[in-house]
Amino acid sequence: MDSRELIKALDLIEKEKGIDKEVVFEAIEASLVFACKKNYGTSDNIHVDINRETGDIKVYARKEVVEDEYDGFLEIAVEDAKQIDPRYEIGDFIDFEITPKNFGRISAQTAKQVVVQKIREAEREKIYNEFIEKEREIDTAIVQRTERRNVIVSLGKYEAILPFNEQIPGETYKFEDRIKVYIMEVRQTTKGPQITVSRTHYELVKRLFELEMPEVKDGTVEIKSIAREAGSRSKMAVYSQNESVDPVGACVGKNGTRVNAVVDELKGEKIDIVPWSEDPKKFIASALNPADVISVEILNEEEHSARVIVPDDQLSLAIGKEGQNVRLAAKLTGWKVDIKAQSQAALLSEQVQEDEDIDEDTDDIAENVSEDVSENISEDISEDISEDTVSEKADEETAENEEN
Repeated sequence: MDSRELIKALDLIEKEKGIDKEVVFEAIEASLVFACKKNYGTSDNIHVDINRETGDIKVYARKEVVEDEYDGFLEIAVEDAKQIDPRYEIGDFIDFEITPKNFGRISAQTAKQVVVQKIREAEREKIYNEFIEKEREIDTAIVQRTERRNVIVSLGKYEAILPFNEQIPGETYKFEDRIKVYIMEVRQTTKGPQITVSRTHYELVKRLFELEMPEVKDGTVEIKSIAREAGSRSKMAVYSQNESVDPVGACVGKNGTRVNAVVDELKGEKIDIVPWSEDPKKFIASALNPADVISVEILNEEEHSARVIVPDDQLSLAIGKEGQNVRLAAKLTGWKVDIKAQSQAALLSEQVQEDEDIDEDTDDIAENVSEDVSENISEDISEDISEDTVSEKADEETAENEEN
């Protein structure tokens, strides 16, 4: 790469890649200075200058004008300096060209390396800036390959990683499959930006409904909370301040078109859509859908614990397979939920009543015993006092008789 080719290359890079030409010039100069120091030691007085118009490269050693010269590479005597220009004084600096004979080859190689490095850095920065704005959003990815159980997908021109623990259990990924992914994290590394995507994140469900529903996008319908066990089932609580809008119906869509589109994208994952309420009793009851609920009792508001009573034939449905329904309902509402069948609750209520009756009887017995004991103690004290009084009178009469 000669001088003219360098200028043309930098002009093209600035135009196509958006890399400031001056930044590249400065980087090349710094790299050439480093290369020169291998020949001239670690002297700090070496600098490289690239002509911005012609691309010509020259190396200079900057020497200080002193009265007596001790180091010929760093200093020049004032007498010698005045022979170059009478205006030089002690303390001035003079640049002397020291460009090596083989410097053209060195500079060309260095310039090429710097240009390639700057292009790579610019590409990395471009990728990072583009995807950092997409973080927490969804995008369409195309499956490329599998590496150590991780799936590598392409997002346009760039690749992202779908880690094993972010893959939906049981889902298979074939070459060139198109899937929706949630951009979970964009991070700068020494090897460039690393984009991590997810298929299990609960926000993926929310973003998919946003794609299907303009009501969610414009805020008419709010998705208040989502609880998800990826690949199996999700619960979503929705709300609308507009009384004329049915938030659940809006999410389901005509003939289930909207929710089915999301279910298809998630490979058959079931989605329960329930109405959100600021009343925890109503919210907990709806969160246990599809089970019917008889009543909800708040046990401890501070600890967010509640007891739910359901019909006997609805108990298994309310709990769900392996406890999934009640587990998702608890995540969705943020409340600890204890489910009881109606018959269990009745027995528990009877037991509590019996315990209360026993406590009342015990209290009555204790009160009666206390009264009897108090009466007996009072009588004993009275008898003792009477006996003491009689004894004192008898002693007094005996004493009077002896005196007479």
